[in-house]
This record gives sequence, C-alpha cells and structure tokens, in this order.
Amino acid sequence: MSSASRPNILFVLTDQQRFDALGCAGNRQIQTPHLDELAADAAYYPVTYCPYPMCTPSRYSLWSGRYVHQTGAYANRSTLAPGIPAFPRVLRDAGYRTAAVGKMHFNPTYQDIGFERLVLAEQDGDGRFDDDYHRALRAAGLVDALDLIDQRGEYRSRAPRRYWETCGAIASNLPEAWHSTSWIGARALEHLEGWTGGGNFLVASFIKPHHPFDPPAEWVARYDESKLDPLPGWTPEVPAHDLAQARGYFPNDELTEPVLRRVMAHYYASISHIDAQVGNLVRRLKENGLYDDTVIVYTSDHGEFLGHHHMILKGNYPYEPLARVPLLVKFPGGRGAGRRETLANLVDLAPTLLRQAGLEAPKGMGGLNLADPDAARPYVFQEWSGQGHYVARSKRYKLIYGPQEERCFFYDLESDPYELANRYRDTSMHEEVMRHREALVRWRLFEAPQPEYRDYSAQPIRGENVPGPGLQHRADAAAYFERACAGFFEHVNQGGSL
Repeated sequence: MSSASRPNILFVLTDQQRFDALGCAGNRQIQTPHLDELAADAAYYPVTYCPYPMCTPSRYSLWSGRYVHQTGAYANRSTLAPGIPAFPRVLRDAGYRTAAVGKMHFNPTYQDIGFERLVLAEQDGDGRFDDDYHRALRAAGLVDALDLIDQRGEYRSRAPRRYWETCGAIASNLPEAWHSTSWIGARALEHLEGWTGGGNFLVASFIKPHHPFDPPAEWVARYDESKLDPLPGWTPEVPAHDLAQARGYFPNDELTEPVLRRVMAHYYASISHIDAQVGNLVRRLKENGLYDDTVIVYTSDHGEFLGHHHMILKGNYPYEPLARVPLLVKFPGGRGAGRRETLANLVDLAPTLLRQAGLEAPKGMGGLNLADPDAARPYVFQEWSGQGHYVARSKRYKLIYGPQEERCFFYDLESDPYELANRYRDTSMHEEVMRHREALVRWRLFEAPQPEYRDYSAQPIRGENVPGPGLQHRADAAAYFERACAGFFEHVNQGGSL
C-alpha cells in the first residue's frame, strides 16, 4: 500500500478527562455536541484503561504500545528510551507525514519519537520555557497567569486566596483566542489545510481539562453550577483509607459540595471548549472530502476524580474515574461503529493504528487490534508504581493490589460500581481475588521492570521552532513570567478580579 493511498489519521488527545465526561457516555450535564456526533460514526469503548494514571508515563506507553514497566518511564520527568519504537516513527518511516500540535509532555521537550514537526503548547516542567505557545504569548505581551500559578511552585506559594478557595476553578485571564485550547485548535486546523490525499498523521493534544480549571469566561457562562449534581461516587467525606493515602493537591478533606459544583462547571466548560475545536477539525475534513477515509481517535491520558470519594484531581488509589478514559475510534467508512464491550487499554492504539495504515507492529509492541470485532481479553491491567499498586480488572471485578495487606482492595463493580465496599478479605470472594492476583503474576511473570530512564539530551527533532542547546531562552522566559505575574498579582492585590 503506497503512503498516498493509506488512510489519514487524526488523533485528538486531552489531559485528565474522566471516562464519563461526554454526552455520548451518558452524562446529561455536559455539553459535547460535536463529540456526540462523531460518536455516532465511531466505535465506542466504554471500559478503556490508561496504562498508568499520570501524564508522561501514560503517554509514552500510548505512543510505544508498551506498559510502563517495559518503557522505564515512571514519572513526568522520564524519557522514552532509545531502541523503543513508537508508532509515529513507524508511520514516518513508512512514508506518512507526521505532525503534532499541543501538549506532548516529552523530555526533552522536542524529543524525536517520530514526528516530523512539533508545534507545542506545554504546561509541566521546563516545557513552558521551550514551547511555541508561550513564545507566542510573550510576543503578544500576555501570560497564562492562572496556569502558571497552578503549575509552578514558586508562583503557587504566592497564589491569591481565591485560587485556594475555588480549587483553581477560575475563568482564564486570557482572551479566548489566546487560551491554550483555542490556540491548539487553530494550529491543528491550519495543519489540516495542508492535507491532500492519504498518508497524513496529526495529533491535536490539548492541555485541558487538566487543572487549573480555567476555561475562558465565555465557556464558563454556559454552565450554571447551582444546577449541577455531583456525580455518583461522591461521598460526604473522604474515606479514611483514601485520606491516609494522600490528602490531595488541594486538601480533599476541606472540599465542600458548592466548591465541587464550581469545579464541575469549569471542568465541563473546558471540555465543551475542546468539543468546539474538535467540531472545527471534523468539519474541515468533511469540507475537504477527507472525513470518510480518515481514522479519528479521541481519548485522554488519564482520568479525574471530580468528587469521587470526596476527591478531585488525581494522585490517590486508581479508582475507576482515574483509571478509565474516554475512547472513540472512527474507522474509515464508519466500519465497526457502535458500543464495543472490549476491555481496552491505551496500549492498544499503537497496533490498531499501524494495522489501519497497512503496517505491522514492531516486535515488543503489545496490545489488541481494536478494529478486530473479536478482539478481547479477560483482564485489563494498569500500573501505578509511584503508589506501589497494580490493577487487574475483569468485566465484573477489580483488584487493586498494593504493597501491604491494608492497601489491597477488591471490588464487585456490578453491585458496587463506586468502589465503596472493599471485599479483599471477604472469604466468599477468595477465589476471585486469587484469580485476579494470578492474572497479575502471569502478566508480569517473565518481565523484570526496566529502571527509570531519563536523558534530557536525547535527540530532538529538527525545526526552526526548536530551541538550540543553550538555556538562555529559558532564563529569558522565566524573567518574563516573573514580570508579567508581578503585574497580575499587583492587580489582584489591589482588588482586581481574577
């Protein structure tokens, strides 16, 4: 198959979107009309696990089709090791034109894993000092102050009281056109303009709905927080074992229902804002006659508690809202559209997309081909080694296996979908617990975990927008951020609105 005759691939990735934060997933409080329309043509996988409920580890697993214990990427500062083929590189080597726009979370920022072009909008670590988006903000005399306050300790320590009172649920200080979601959507749309024929691969990766919950005010206005109901799984207080595990980025034990409703409104507004950008991309594909033959993927790198067990964000036990992500895959011609009961994992996307391109997955790249109507597995697995946990989830049951007996959990998701009744020590569940434990052992039996890999001098892509090896640009960016935020703090301290 020539590259020109191969299907195009549009891969839309969000950050920290829980599995049920879509209208097509049954959520009647959120507004996602464009994604719901796409879902009508797509295969929908309601039980999709991320490999690891943290950004960079999950993403490197997604691109490589390998679990985190195979990549050695255990943290947000990890690097994908050389010698591990990522599917964008396989596509590029086969003649695909590969590009990504938005948040990639690589280390180094422009690491070459197979993209010919990277136009980046980063959030964590040094990425915001290197990327295209923050360079553009600086040139326009702007700063994403709320995001900077939320993500950088030196600014978070000076955060206004309102930030803490609202758990970071505050409308952005930026004009809508300069918000990261709008900026990423516009750059992705520009790239689609250059598509002709087949053999194109584009990733549009949005920073949001990751905290802070700071969509533009125009999108916040679409939701009345007083009319939002906490999602099932909300509890009056944090269960003692969850609080003992971690108090939270914002203190979960201080979370109130009114603040949760505010967070929900801003979180949903962020997703609605993304939905509009996806609508623009799909509309352009249709206008250019490319929609039918384009594979479109919509997913996220990990979930969000959003009130589950009285918690928000992530960083605790891998309960379902954190472990699961949305997954829509529109295959060419709408083949296989509809609800699919496969226990899916993000590691399945690499082999699935390579097969759609007529290519074989490299040796060591695992996962299912989700286009196969018979694709199935008895268990889906997840690692959370930062917390010392592994997960084995079957259709009905879920084992969270921890390093100590008191940190092991077993749930019957049919009778207890919100994971409130731990039955790990229930004698009537002993056989099921052992089956799930044995499945974990078989999964890991022949593989020693790779040591963590970090190499900030790893090969970057080539491009005029890629910073050189010197670090002066970071010092310049840091100085600008400090000046811009000083003005923001002065405005707030004088009584100005956030």
